[in-house]
Amino acid sequence: MKEKILIVEDEFIVANDLKIMLKKAGYQVTGIASSVVQARKSIAEKKPDWVLLDIMLKGDLTGIDLAWELRKINIPFLYISANTNQSTLESVKETQPYGFMVKPFRERDLMVMLDIAKYRFDLEKNADVQESQSHEAIEGIIGKSPLLQDVVEKIRVVAPTDTSVLVVGESGTGKEKVAHSVHDLSDRNGSPIVIVNCAALPHSLIESELFGHEKGSFTGANAMRIGKFEQANGGTVFLDEIGELPLDSQVKLLRVLQEKEIERLGGNKTIKVNVRIVAATNRSLEKEVAEGRFRLDLYYRLNVFPIELPPLRERKEDIGLLANFFLTKYAAAAKRNISSISQNALEQLLHYQWPGNIRELEHLIERSVLLARTTEIEHFELPKTTEKASTESQGQMKSMEEMEREHILNALQSASGKVSGTGGAAELLKMQPQTLYSKMKKLGIDKGYK
Repeated sequence: MKEKILIVEDEFIVANDLKIMLKKAGYQVTGIASSVVQARKSIAEKKPDWVLLDIMLKGDLTGIDLAWELRKINIPFLYISANTNQSTLESVKETQPYGFMVKPFRERDLMVMLDIAKYRFDLEKNADVQESQSHEAIEGIIGKSPLLQDVVEKIRVVAPTDTSVLVVGESGTGKEKVAHSVHDLSDRNGSPIVIVNCAALPHSLIESELFGHEKGSFTGANAMRIGKFEQANGGTVFLDEIGELPLDSQVKLLRVLQEKEIERLGGNKTIKVNVRIVAATNRSLEKEVAEGRFRLDLYYRLNVFPIELPPLRERKEDIGLLANFFLTKYAAAAKRNISSISQNALEQLLHYQWPGNIRELEHLIERSVLLARTTEIEHFELPKTTEKASTESQGQMKSMEEMEREHILNALQSASGKVSGTGGAAELLKMQPQTLYSKMKKLGIDKGYK
């Protein structure tokens, strides 16, 4: 007999369907509760191993309120809800659930979600075994803040396994660095890690780029091409900006993850591939699933072990360490005798909000090294628009999308509307033109940059 599960759901039909599905799969259902008060009583009496939790319940308390209580008594839980507005999703993530499922769903989806949730829970329980090791630094990951140390610990726990990893964080927080660390600390480090920027792949060539093609399979296919998955065989595939992948490509990717085999475009045989998947996104994939832009089953496959990277403004105790690391790096590269940052300049960094995160800090230090007139950086030229926003932090803060939109608009204005090529906005922002075009489309910025 499998684990005991309590269903906390105020809609009887949904709760009863859940009960039937779970019993059919061999789980023990300890009861159904329609409110937090009923759930508390059932938990005390029946002591379930897991709780399936709706958000909106009868009474004054919500499923999120109960989730915090479950955290305190160490009972793992999963959300099952149709409530997917942004503020609710943010509150849900703070409770650190082991899964989130959007109504309506299929029986198979529920079973997959439970399997993944249990796997994640087991990984977390086993993390204590590696606790002494996990506090050791990882080369290239700079900082000592508690938020960053939590990331380091998760990397050390998951790296030795073959578990899929989903790295979540704002642009510039270091998602690719985490992917490299996971690969380097795994048994796959003798094989390649292949980077795939999903936002930069032309839609018509995605299948060819990922899985390869045979000679003559389409116009212009003058030779056989090995795809990214074959190139990474034995190693790791890093799918950056996975949220940008179109739905039809998501279907093909899901099949590869499930079957562990590919078929080249125009080919007639399957090829087995042994790869570990690390994916990254700056989007809320739960919200993308809820709004029909990302497949639920693919989300389950990728979100086995999530690692959330904190924005730089939430780990300001690391800014000095990072700034000095980049100072040493770029002073040596430019052969400049610059060895320190003044206290006033450091205060500037600490009071800035960093919409571009670590990448923005790195580029700022690189520029400042080239512009410095003495052996010390005495002042930083910070963007005036964002600097002004940081001084108004007592008032209403802009959302990250608004700040990213403003940052891109500033770059487009500086480049006189030019996106790609020398002097274009993509070059100024240090990103691929296809990625910038994708972001412009997402943020509603047209070619007239308005």
